[in-house]
Amino acid sequence: MKRRSRLFWPLACFYGLFTLFLYGPISTIVTLSFQGPQGGLTFPMRGFSLHWFLALFQQQRVGDFKGAFLRSFTLGLIVMLVCVVLGTMTGQAFRHRFRGAKVLFMVSIASLVVPSILISLGIGVMFTQFGLVPQWYTSGLAAHLTWTLPFALLIMLAIFNRFNKSYEEAARDLGAGEFSVFREVVLPIILPSLVGVALFGFTLSYDEFARSSLVMGEFNSLPLEIFAMTTNVTSPALYALGTVTTVFSLAVIALFLLVTWWLQRRTQQTRGAGARDPTGTRALPNSAVGHDGFE
Repeated sequence: MKRRSRLFWPLACFYGLFTLFLYGPISTIVTLSFQGPQGGLTFPMRGFSLHWFLALFQQQRVGDFKGAFLRSFTLGLIVMLVCVVLGTMTGQAFRHRFRGAKVLFMVSIASLVVPSILISLGIGVMFTQFGLVPQWYTSGLAAHLTWTLPFALLIMLAIFNRFNKSYEEAARDLGAGEFSVFREVVLPIILPSLVGVALFGFTLSYDEFARSSLVMGEFNSLPLEIFAMTTNVTSPALYALGTVTTVFSLAVIALFLLVTWWLQRRTQQTRGAGARDPTGTRALPNSAVGHDGFE
């Protein structure tokens, strides 16, 4: 039996404390959200029920939770689609060395280092100066894209930097056009990575607060609604909302991980089927089987 290093237990204890630091506050909120109708915001708990979860849908009590959730969910989906499409297109463009690529890259990721509140303020002022009314689907969308698109670009650059171009060259040699090469060769290889880009885009948009604060117009997103609730809600309904949003976020992550696993399994099955030529009479060389398209 292999002996553990002397650093194992100190590192294990550090990891345990780190995990407690991350999830301790969340577990406290989840616990307090199950209090009875007479429950308060602190321990000890007074009963156990689902009363405060039902109170979330009473607008006069806790605000427009349903509307805020739908707005954040819809905005997250829009941002996700834009990140996948523009991230892929931009990553493809950066594969071809062109003049000014470094400058354009620096400009593209500059919004990551600028304080988020300044981005929100600048977009809000710009819309006002042009006589446009800030809305969650216009100025809000623009603010969220300044946060999510740079991550999409960085991910796609990392993917394409180790992409094996020989697959594309082989497809062109066989007479495939550029669109066919992308659809039949490039897209299936990078598809699991696009799921990661989609996950980044949705989750970063869904819980974004600072860049949403001055650009959402008259309707709040879910993070803004939760912040507003902290000033007028003095019941465990606030904790119930935190529990619901946490479970939803974890469910979204689990869904994307499941999709990624399914895509990877499908790719492996396709490789196994591709180990034989279309006529099924002879096996292809081993070098052509099991390669994921990356160098």
